[in-house]
Amino acid sequence: MDQVVDKAPRGTVVLGVHGIRHWTDRTFSFYCERPASFRFRSGEFVMIGLMVEDKPLVRAYSICSPSWDDTLEFYSIKVPDGPLTSRLQHLREGDKIVMRPKPVGTLVHDALVPGKRLFLFSTGTGIAPFASIIRDPETYEKFDRVVLTHTCRQVAELAYGYDLIERIRTHEFLPEIVGDKLTHIATTTREESPAMGRMTDWIRDGRLAAAAGGALDPETDRVMICGSMEMLQEHKELCLGHGFVEGSNSEPGQFVIEKAFVD
Repeated sequence: MDQVVDKAPRGTVVLGVHGIRHWTDRTFSFYCERPASFRFRSGEFVMIGLMVEDKPLVRAYSICSPSWDDTLEFYSIKVPDGPLTSRLQHLREGDKIVMRPKPVGTLVHDALVPGKRLFLFSTGTGIAPFASIIRDPETYEKFDRVVLTHTCRQVAELAYGYDLIERIRTHEFLPEIVGDKLTHIATTTREESPAMGRMTDWIRDGRLAAAAGGALDPETDRVMICGSMEMLQEHKELCLGHGFVEGSNSEPGQFVIEKAFVD
């Protein structure tokens, strides 16, 4: 491991790692202690990383945990030559990372005007902020139906999303809150699976409308989008084409995107 310290550099806090899970040879998640004073809104991200040559090397990571959780969960890709992920993927229990405790982000309820259905469009590790959103009771107070879509190249890469849904199903109090409001749609683009194709194609050809109980409607629907830059742009254009207005923390709208990336 790289250099870690028990005393946090100025502007950061030290987090102890108490769990790691490798989902594929390209993705993993890790779990850290949550400082008692740390507060965030479900869907936000923080800067986390390691000490390298006496300096904190940090990148933006969405917090997968809901705002009520005592643990901070992060879901990451593995980039062999990535400045940070090439190191983070070797984390072990008991290791420590650093975090700048200033959460930010646009994938939050405050950036959307009220609606009836919430669509969460994600690809790859872009599902991370939605792992937080779909486990937040506020989501189900604000919306009658929540549709989470997760698109990856290979079937194995969908495992995190399936596990997430199972964790909700078996949770102590979430099943009563979530009820039948949550719909999970998992698709692949390369390996054969029961549901194939990009979600933009599903929107265009009506498959999403059939699965979600109706086509996208800016009057009643709200949208959050997280994935690659290309994916963000294509979904954004579709939303604008359907008459949706983009929102932000300062001016809530009908859809929001996140532009923070790892490596």
